[in-house]
Amino acid sequence: MTGADDARELPPVVVEVVRGAPTEEELAAAIVVVSEEYAREVAGATVADEPVRSRWELDARGLRAPLDRAAGWRGFTG
Repeated sequence: MTGADDARELPPVVVEVVRGAPTEEELAAAIVVVSEEYAREVAGATVADEPVRSRWELDARGLRAPLDRAAGWRGFTG
């Protein structure tokens, strides 16, 4: 991920050094590596949207068998 648009999508990075005295370059390198890995993990963890089915596909009438017109009126009741 690079660019100004990508930086706006991610939350700000908070770094707390608990031991040692890293230089600014070392901190910057660590932030870049962790941010890239975090972005990769987020991209891989999202679930793909399932395709939306149309009302036509969901309509129950599409599942019915066609009428047997040769049966006459008895075909509708029996």
